[in-house]
Amino acid sequence: MENCLFCKIIAGEIPAQKMYEDDDMIIIKDIDPKAKNHFLCIPKTHFKLLAEMTEEQAETLKRCLKKIPTLEKELELKGGYRLVINQGDDAGQSVFHLHIHILSGQKMGWTPA
Repeated sequence: MENCLFCKIIAGEIPAQKMYEDDDMIIIKDIDPKAKNHFLCIPKTHFKLLAEMTEEQAETLKRCLKKIPTLEKELELKGGYRLVINQGDDAGQSVFHLHIHILSGQKMGWTPA
């Protein structure tokens, strides 16, 4: 998408602290962390909401989710972590490119704005 912040990060047009990247996704550090460790897992395929996904996009999201546990050590997800997907304005979604928040650490009381 032309004006999508995450599409621009994926394309390398906007810098981000990438923690992982493959053909399907990137994982970056959140610039406004809500936990000690706060990352965003972003599928490279642009879609806004779960309800809008095609079967192929759902497979991409599944591959992204399955990769997270293999990165626990690199992302310092000691003692567990939370996965959060905000869906729409009322749920706190601010970038309308579906992404998964990965949160761990001391500030685990976070709730969407």
